[in-house]
Amino acid sequence: MLETLHRVSREVNDAPGLPEALRIIVNRVADSMSVDVCSVYLLDPETGDFVLMDTRGLYPEAVGQVRLRPSEGLVGLVAEREEPINLENAPRHSRFRYFPETGEERFGSFLGVPIIHYRHVLGVLVVQQRDQRRFEEDEVAFLVTLAAQLAGAIAHARASGGIDGLDSGSVVEGGRALNGLPGSPGVAVGTAMVSYVHADLDAIPDREPVDVAEEVKAFREAVELVKEKFKELGSQLAGAVSPDEQMLFDVYLRMLEGDSLVRETVERIEAGNWAPGALRQVIAEHVRVFEEMDDPYLRERASDIRDLGRRILSRLREEPRRAREVPENAVLIGKEVSASQLAEVPRERLVGVISATGSRNSHVAILARALGVPAVMGVDDLRTRRLDGRDVIVDGYSGRFYIDPSSTVTQEYLRLMQDEQEFSEELQALRDQPAMTPDGHRMALYANTGLISDINLSLAAGCDGIGLHRTEFPFLIRDRFPGEEEQAALYRKVLEQFKDRPAVLRTLDVGGDKSLAYFPVHEENPFLGWRGIRLTLDHPEIFLTQLRAMLRANVGLNNLQVLLPMVSRLQELEDARRLLARAREELAEDGVDTVMPPLGIMVEVPATVYQIDRYCERADFLSVGTNDLTQYLLAVDRNNSQVAGLYDEMHPSVLRSIQEIALAGRRHKRRVTVCGGMAGDPVGAIFLMGIGVEGLSMSVSSLLRIKWVVRCIPVARASELASRALEMDSPEEVRGLFNAVLDEYKLGSLIRAGK
Repeated sequence: MLETLHRVSREVNDAPGLPEALRIIVNRVADSMSVDVCSVYLLDPETGDFVLMDTRGLYPEAVGQVRLRPSEGLVGLVAEREEPINLENAPRHSRFRYFPETGEERFGSFLGVPIIHYRHVLGVLVVQQRDQRRFEEDEVAFLVTLAAQLAGAIAHARASGGIDGLDSGSVVEGGRALNGLPGSPGVAVGTAMVSYVHADLDAIPDREPVDVAEEVKAFREAVELVKEKFKELGSQLAGAVSPDEQMLFDVYLRMLEGDSLVRETVERIEAGNWAPGALRQVIAEHVRVFEEMDDPYLRERASDIRDLGRRILSRLREEPRRAREVPENAVLIGKEVSASQLAEVPRERLVGVISATGSRNSHVAILARALGVPAVMGVDDLRTRRLDGRDVIVDGYSGRFYIDPSSTVTQEYLRLMQDEQEFSEELQALRDQPAMTPDGHRMALYANTGLISDINLSLAAGCDGIGLHRTEFPFLIRDRFPGEEEQAALYRKVLEQFKDRPAVLRTLDVGGDKSLAYFPVHEENPFLGWRGIRLTLDHPEIFLTQLRAMLRANVGLNNLQVLLPMVSRLQELEDARRLLARAREELAEDGVDTVMPPLGIMVEVPATVYQIDRYCERADFLSVGTNDLTQYLLAVDRNNSQVAGLYDEMHPSVLRSIQEIALAGRRHKRRVTVCGGMAGDPVGAIFLMGIGVEGLSMSVSSLLRIKWVVRCIPVARASELASRALEMDSPEEVRGLFNAVLDEYKLGSLIRAGK
């Protein structure tokens, strides 16, 4: 059963559309379970009826015609209970409803399982048999698992263009939206540009070829290069392996020299798909053929076909003519958009980001906010193959995006974009105004930076300094560790620009979702692994180089403050302070006189919160990293779309933890700032004002928005709201409270599109 399940799941995922996926399901289930009937009923969202969408065993003319209300029939009962119904004699059940047009009176036994997607019933998968019997437990489990596989395909089909034969056409003009999580505020209208890992054949999107002849030529050249490589490998291994093992390369060569694979791929190209997409389709078909074979040895050859496809693809990607044209208004879309993929799109052409993974505080969402482009993260079951080049709309406020929107919806979003532009221009008037509340409290607003280009933007926004400079970017973009001179020059540029204001440089923070290609770390759970201060303390040669570079950059300026990431033990702070002192001594020996900068810690681990008084005694300042603190407190991986909806910094437990940190800071007269995503969230900013946090550090794109909040809401009111929020039971209640206050102060445009 498990082997059959894997095979059917792959076929469903490879199906070009939902009708083909349903056809695969009903046929494969009927064959593998040896049942007389397999049928799929889907929920019509317009009428609320369950509609027979495909069947094997019932009369074909019933497809699309049979409809059941949720309160009637066994199908309705399965949906109502949201669990399998297994009956030996279905016609005798009180909820059985007979449809003459189906011919189902011939079948006695019934097994129906719900098709559920994120708590919503989308349909029911049914098998029936003439013989009266209860289905076995493993048969029920098999059908439940397949229904779960089918749920994602149905949800995507419904969102990205409807389901033929189901939606009646009465859908509100404007199409459907795929739902995700708000990643970066704003709205954008643009053209989808699918991002993918070049070595991942399954991720290759379909795309219309610009020049069919060139695509065919590129493909044939790639095949020839792979053939030459196999000949070379075969010669290298001659005598080193047995003749049987060396025959594998001969098998590969015969596949490439034969007519089937090459001819079929060329035909796909000529039919309108570019070479990588055509190759993906052909490899998938050949893999399916081998996997369906009864002989275990031949089934294993499917992996050889996949390997062959990947090798050809890698050669195709090496072709210089394959350089991709970036649309004028590009919306970058991918299963997992990386920082490097984001950087590959020219800034002037990037208007939005859509990712199947992640949340508001995953790394790419933070970068999107820094760039000032809207982003939607954690989109359920994002199927990218047929999105490339299509018109899309991104709504970073609501966390949804539209595929091929109607002209009405497009015009509405263009109007909202105009409102956004006018709003941004109005905010510029606040640039030189102090971040002062109506009742006279000054709030320091700092910028989070990472690139030198961020510095000018931060200065233009009128920030009070740098609250967090991410020093890892020079490490991420190089193919080696940057040297002391390189680092010192970069840090000097940052410190000089803010010579009359504080500049907090965070020490190297890699690991988790930020890895170095030249220093790979492979871990089962990287977010709980070797990252941040743990890594740098284990490599003092790397850490000391960075500390010396920071100290040298600070000579004559004295505005440097050093911040340690991922601190979870008091000893880590002591060890880091010792190494900082050692770096000063080494520089003094070289004749470089430096001052000891303030040394602070990021509070982003629950263990630190519970020892916060001890840290206040030893650290010079505290900076709360709400992104990781929330992740660890709630046990929610912020990059996992399955649970990212549970990630919310306004969870009362997170709020209480931050309050404890703020109170400890006041007790010990230590400055407490927040540099995580909460600082740039209007809702979060009000709460942080209310509990006495002294400074907020955020992406430059959020600075003027938060300044507007600070200048409108008195601290006394914020304090009262914070006290109420701390007594609430859920983040939804908290956000509801603060959203209402934002509307009260005419600040609603900070949390939704338009004025």
